Amino acid sequence: MPSQWEPRNYRNRPVAILGAGVLGRRLGCIWASAGFDVKIREPGAQQRVDGIAYIKGNVQSYSAKTNQVPGSFEAVEDMKQAVENAWLVIEAVPEKLELKIAIFAELEALTLEDCILASNSSSYKSSEMISQVSDSTKTRVLNMHYYMPPAYMIVELMTDGYTTPEIFPFMVERCKEAGSNPYITRKESTGFIFNRVWAAVKREILTILAEGVSVPGEIDAVWHELCVKGGILPCREMDDIGLDTVALIESHYVEERGLSPEKTVDFLKANYLDHGMLGTKCSKGGLYANSDSTPTKADSKSPEILVLDIGLSATAPSITSGEILQVSADGKLQKSILKNQFMPDGLAVDSTSGRIFWTCMGIPGNPDGAVYSANVDGTDIKTVVAAGSLNTPKQVALDSAAEKVYFCDREGCRVYRCAFDGSNLEVLIDNTGRDLTPEQRAPECCVGVTVSLSQGKFYWTQKGPSKGGKGRIFCANITTPEGQLADARGDIQCILSDLPEPVDLEIHEASRALYWTDRGEIPWGNSLNRVKLGEDGLPLSTNFSRGYEILTRGLNEAIGLKLDSINSHVYFTDLGGSIYRCDLDGNHKEKVYSEEHRAFTGITLL
Repeated sequence: MPSQWEPRNYRNRPVAILGAGVLGRRLGCIWASAGFDVKIREPGAQQRVDGIAYIKGNVQSYSAKTNQVPGSFEAVEDMKQAVENAWLVIEAVPEKLELKIAIFAELEALTLEDCILASNSSSYKSSEMISQVSDSTKTRVLNMHYYMPPAYMIVELMTDGYTTPEIFPFMVERCKEAGSNPYITRKESTGFIFNRVWAAVKREILTILAEGVSVPGEIDAVWHELCVKGGILPCREMDDIGLDTVALIESHYVEERGLSPEKTVDFLKANYLDHGMLGTKCSKGGLYANSDSTPTKADSKSPEILVLDIGLSATAPSITSGEILQVSADGKLQKSILKNQFMPDGLAVDSTSGRIFWTCMGIPGNPDGAVYSANVDGTDIKTVVAAGSLNTPKQVALDSAAEKVYFCDREGCRVYRCAFDGSNLEVLIDNTGRDLTPEQRAPECCVGVTVSLSQGKFYWTQKGPSKGGKGRIFCANITTPEGQLADARGDIQCILSDLPEPVDLEIHEASRALYWTDRGEIPWGNSLNRVKLGEDGLPLSTNFSRGYEILTRGLNEAIGLKLDSINSHVYFTDLGGSIYRCDLDGNHKEKVYSEEHRAFTGITLL
């Protein structure tokens, strides 16, 4: 017979999510991906529709982490209908304390006595929400604070001061089953774990700015160099420095700023220094025991580069002399993986299956473009989409979890999606219209494409006439609105316009930043560019005069683009035969490889 903290028969009971907003719908997707049936309670009709559309379009991707058959999911207006028989309820409603207090009182009346009640709040401790519930109910209430899945799958669990302790190991295991990374906040704390760390960093940065010690760009550059690229881990760094040295430094701050030493110097002295625990320089260790294997730096590895040479600058150029080349990160040509490609343009690799996918444009104006896949060594070539239905397929993007291939057809004026094996070929965007002249068709040509699972959207470029300054970037939902067709979707949004000539693009999920190359006229074209996105997937307002950042310029017909998030790098190519690398902010640009008889298009990383 299960105990109170392990809900009876929970495998066959639903998880209820209160709220279908940006985070609520993602929580629903997380738990559905673990095989649980999910019910979302949302008063707004359109939010219910949008929430279910998000789960429907993304649950298979989330399930790649859980290896479970997704459970069912539905959104309802009625609270009782949503939570009856639930084993877990997570509220993700607006951050209004009075609303949360009322909801927990209502949940006490509507849920079973073994149902775990959780708040996703990042602003309030759950103890502040339980003033109207009984003492017995308080024992099954806790905070479950999620960040922004699927970009960050961390969830912090925290007591309300009364929570039955055994609930935490139970919920840790359930969270892991749902593909999340759980951390227990061991006592009540406003801000949980990371937000408190970030709050301290944020306060000190604002103080630095207020005192005129530095400027934002320099602060970010130092942070990027030490913490992002250098992979500094704060507790391990203190051990490496030496806790005695840390105490001396903090003592100086205490004296100069009139701070209390209680939770810094005094804490270190009483718990570590007085016991001879000074860090990695002594046998007793420090914050970590010396036997701990935590790395001193974040693991990183320079990638191998795969790049397409279109073949038009070869010694004996022809439309079938394209190649797929492998180049090391230090700029050494390793080998030619495949030769005799018919105008190759887009390239991507799926690390799970170990296969590369690429497009061949064929001759613009003829339906002879195609999409292929092969092992990364060039063996086992398979036709994904055969010649005959496509015109000039360009950039290719992968949703590896759902095993989907996205690609644009430039002269075909379309965006497509299909399965890795080529089945279920869908037209997502159709700009063909009727009887378009070449001049009318040029603005409708689709070129670059990328997919953002965290935003639930895909993005594509329409470059416009060559060097015409009429380029645009669009987005739409991964799931086509029910009852709508590719040539008349209501969810298409133009997010940037009047660009020189945008080509390939990629999204950096962690920072919600969209990058793209532009091969238009100088000074704004032939550049690498970036725009930051909000939670709605649309560009944030910016002080840049053009509405986006130009990170670096001086390229020679910029084309291919690939982000290396692990090492915080951007790789990009041009038709002038060069491969470049720079930091995510455009700094430290370098030419990795260059050969004048090459003309590079697509690029990806192993």
